[in-house]
Amino acid sequence: MKKIPVAVQMYSLREESAQDFAGTLKKVAELGYDGVEFAGYGGLPVQEVREILDEVGLQAASSHVPAADLKNDLAKVIEEQKILGSKYIVCPFLMPDERNEETYQSLLTFFSEVGEECRKAGLTFCYHNHDFELEKLSDGRTVLETIFDDVPSENIQTELDIYWLTKAGEQPAEWIKRYKGRTPLVHLKDMTVDEEQFFAELGTGGVDLESVLALGEEADVDWWVVEQDQSRKTPLESIEISIEFLKNKRPYLNK
Repeated sequence: MKKIPVAVQMYSLREESAQDFAGTLKKVAELGYDGVEFAGYGGLPVQEVREILDEVGLQAASSHVPAADLKNDLAKVIEEQKILGSKYIVCPFLMPDERNEETYQSLLTFFSEVGEECRKAGLTFCYHNHDFELEKLSDGRTVLETIFDDVPSENIQTELDIYWLTKAGEQPAEWIKRYKGRTPLVHLKDMTVDEEQFFAELGTGGVDLESVLALGEEADVDWWVVEQDQSRKTPLESIEISIEFLKNKRPYLNK
């Protein structure tokens, strides 16, 4: 059985990281995470970040990189990932003024170009969804389907976010099955069952986590990535609850 490691998206710990980036990485390791997904490097040189990772025993699973940075200096982004030892570059978000059909068409070309350059460098480019990508375009397809169907698979892979899929009324497991073999990264999140649909620690909400975890090996998932966008506890408490939930799912994690 394939061992699938677990990372935490560092955006979850943005306030802690702003105060003590190295100390926060150490706490992540102490909680039992295997790696981290970056959303910035705390203002530190990436070589220093790599040294901290090696010291505390974490891997760089991937990095969220804004589309503007991919446009402005992709070569630098690629070089930073090589230093960190990360295999995946993820476009995490589209700005509101980019969310229209005309812009989407130009983004498809851009994503393909970015993905090709990443592939040449031995890296993989991924796209991370929210719920707005589940809106339908004029041809009846969703934005998310359009991205993954129209950009060649060798140039773009998925980072499916199961919270946002669930919030949009979708079944995350069905999306993982649909893009089987293109789901190296999966964002694990839970959602409260009330009308607010707030971000919840894994195992405390209503997202169908079991069906997602059961697909990990079949879908060739490389990393489970825990993210808690907002929390009513301290962020460290939240990610501890989530990793403890996953530790009890040993058949899925093979740990």
